[in-house]
Order: sequence, then C-alpha cells, then structure tokens
Amino acid sequence: MARHKGRGWNGRLLAAALGVTVVAAATSMWTAQADITGGRQPQARVSAPDARPVAVDIAHASDRGARGVNITIDDGPDPDWTPQVLQLLKDSGVKATFCMVGTQAQAHPDLVKAVVADGHRLCNHTVSHDTTMDTRSEAYQSQQILDAERMITKASGGVRSQYYRAPGGAFTPYSRQLAASRGMRPLGWNVDTKDFEHPGVDTMVATVKREIANGPTVLFHDAGGDRSQTLAALRQILPWLKEQGYSFGFPVR
Repeated sequence: MARHKGRGWNGRLLAAALGVTVVAAATSMWTAQADITGGRQPQARVSAPDARPVAVDIAHASDRGARGVNITIDDGPDPDWTPQVLQLLKDSGVKATFCMVGTQAQAHPDLVKAVVADGHRLCNHTVSHDTTMDTRSEAYQSQQILDAERMITKASGGVRSQYYRAPGGAFTPYSRQLAASRGMRPLGWNVDTKDFEHPGVDTMVATVKREIANGPTVLFHDAGGDRSQTLAALRQILPWLKEQGYSFGFPVR
C-alpha cells in the first residue's frame, strides 16, 4: 500500500506525542515491575485480548460479503470534524470504523465514547502516526501499538480496538503479529479517497465510484486539517453506494 498523508500533520502529531510517549513507556515499565513484585497496579491497564484468534494478514474484505462496504475514518478524533462525521453517519444509517491516533483519543475521550455509543468500531492507529513504522525497531513498534491500545481503551471507558492500521500502510510482520496477538486484526484499504490532499469533492466521489469494484474498504479522514470536502463527498457517496445495492458493514476479523 502506498504511503500517504501529509508530513506536516505527521510532524505535529510526533511532536505532541513525544512527552506522552516518554511517560507511557515509563508507565509500561512500572506496570511490568509491579506484576513481578505483586505491588499496586496502575488504573489505566489494557484489558486482556479477545480469546477468539485473529488472523495476522491484512484485512480488506467486509463482513457483509461481496456487496458490503467498509467506511473507515482515520487520524481522529478531532473536536471540529468528528462530531460532524458522526452526525452525517447517523443521519445516513451507516456504521464505520474509526482508526484513532492515541494522543488524539487521550485528548478527546468524550469523542471516543461518542463513537462507541453510536455503534461504530475502534481501530488502533498508533500513538503518534509515524509513517516510518516499518523502518523502526520492534521495541519502538511495540511501544507505538501497545501504548495507543492503552490510551484508546482508557478513553473509550474500556472498549478495546478491534483492528490495527499502520500509518501510511507501514506494516511489518512483527507489528501484524503483535496486533493480532492483542485481538486487533491488521486493517488495510482498497479505495483511497486522498481527502488529506483536498483534491476536490468531485474527484473524491469519482474515485470511489471508479475504484469500489477493487474492494470494499474505503479510506477517509476526520482529522489533520479542513475536512469539509470529506463531509461533502460522503453526502454524495453514501446514498450512491446504497443505490448501487451495497450495504455497510465492518472489516472482517
């Protein structure tokens, strides 16, 4: 999968996450020590993985079958755009998968809870949205995935992510195995609307209409800048997909 998403947004997230990452890493070490010594446990512990096995290969298919579509929303939650996306999805009767950045979830737990309350699913999109994840050490990948899992779970009030999407598609065999071991199916995409580049509403709509036959998982964003084009495109795309006989579901696990 091609790399994407502006480096400026990625840089801002990395800067914002730096302090959180250091604290989170220290917390993880403290937790491990407490487990050994039998000492007091911190409150923000990640719940155990699902017992059901999760495949390590990257999911693209829909649980609604050949005529299913998976709407996925990345990089949030964002206080300006996520509520608008949620309202549009509610009005359309559509459920989606929200791939959340750990620092964003930590900063806006009310929005994480709103996503869950509306029946959408959560996806782990790492702590700081580093699109070079596949060039980093296994220790770094582990920190990015597991600390984001902890942040999102805490922000949601205990609801765990069911998927893991590597920023820019920068998966590695290690990160896929780690995510799957925590009950998070690695999640790809088939249709990239490139809404992060602001290509224009007509271009985004045309992309979906042209490429949806390639596979059911469509990529949008609710953070990282002005998402007015995304909202306008969704207002056209969702009813068009229904007219074509598609139904909306979630990625397979």
